[in-house]
Amino acid sequence: MTSLVVNAPAAVRRSSWKGWLAVLAVTLGIFSLMTSELLPVGLLTPVGSDLDVSAGTAGLMVTVPGLVAAASAPLVTVATGRFDRRAVLVLLVGLVGAANLASAFATDFTLVLLARFLIGISVGGFWSLAGGIALRLVPENQVPRATAVIFGGVETASVLGVPTGTFIGDLAGWRTAFAAVGALGLLALVCMVLLLPDLPAERTLRLGDLPKVFRANADFRLGIALTFLVVTGHFVAYTFIRPLLHERGVGDSGTSLLLLVFGLAGIVGNFAAGALVARRPRQTIGAMAMLLTASMALLALTSAGAVGSAGVLVLWGLGYGAVPVTLQTWILNAEPRATEAASSLYVSVFNLSIALGALLGGLVVQSLTTTSVLGIGCALSLLALLTGRWPRDPLIRRMTAKRRARREEEVCRRAERGRAAPSGFEDS
Repeated sequence: MTSLVVNAPAAVRRSSWKGWLAVLAVTLGIFSLMTSELLPVGLLTPVGSDLDVSAGTAGLMVTVPGLVAAASAPLVTVATGRFDRRAVLVLLVGLVGAANLASAFATDFTLVLLARFLIGISVGGFWSLAGGIALRLVPENQVPRATAVIFGGVETASVLGVPTGTFIGDLAGWRTAFAAVGALGLLALVCMVLLLPDLPAERTLRLGDLPKVFRANADFRLGIALTFLVVTGHFVAYTFIRPLLHERGVGDSGTSLLLLVFGLAGIVGNFAAGALVARRPRQTIGAMAMLLTASMALLALTSAGAVGSAGVLVLWGLGYGAVPVTLQTWILNAEPRATEAASSLYVSVFNLSIALGALLGGLVVQSLTTTSVLGIGCALSLLALLTGRWPRDPLIRRMTAKRRARREEEVCRRAERGRAAPSGFEDS
């Protein structure tokens, strides 16, 4: 999601079919990483039962990598600024494969959290570097499609990777699910080693670039605020979807099936939002927030069984499936001239929101009831809906007014210089 390099050197340009194979290898890598980060969502109950921790404590498996990824997104990008991108990506995806295998064999919850810490480093660094790789792999006219495919790895992991991992966990145990994702990460490593060309560093991101983007761009700040509200609201509730469904009389096998329904609806939401967001960004964000608000409210207010819960999860999946592509498009359109800094901040906030949502949800589950997380998630989604309807907040209005005043002053100065300049014919 970073390093959108406009003028990639011809040395790393590849033929179309080889470039697309490399794009698919990167997509497999980011799919395995994001699936690793979110996999515990569907396995909180069996992991907690096996390792003798509560559901709220088990939620730390989502909180820890989210917090670490939020910090590692800009830090890894800065620290590896002079290294070949191919080597860095291969190292990060290999680390996540090994960490998942370690989780599969862990006998203590502390060891699982240590492995989740390593996964957070991989997720933040890989996601921040991978988005601009398409520009260096395929011909220029194919870059938009290739970039969309790479981003699709994030979205597909969110809406399909977790349900599939949950299904494997229910069939063969949670350790098998973690081992399967670890093997997937190692497969991505092999594919990237074989298919990616050398990608020498071209630009170096400095930490000082990050606050400049945030201060200078009003639309970017709005996109960051929406990301925080929507993603936090979603993960406050979705992290505990398994116990929520159990309270509504849905068994383990039914839960796996309903999460697959959620995933399929999410894929539909992803493609629908992808087709609409370029033309109607605010309307797409509004529809996304409305679906999330309505679905969590319905699940909180009803005690429907499997059939009723399936209908609610379809709405929820449609809403969340639209989240990554909609917010990512907003961020890249808001700051096209500093995509590396903008993407690093976006990845940080996205992962921080995952962590805070899971942490807040865990505290609520421990102190109140499981259903309470739906009320909090609904409130945050509703706040995002209202925020998205405001064309400008006060800070944004002040910034816009200042920019307009500076432009007008510059126009006046240029006009005065033009009037004062000699015509060039006075001496003749």
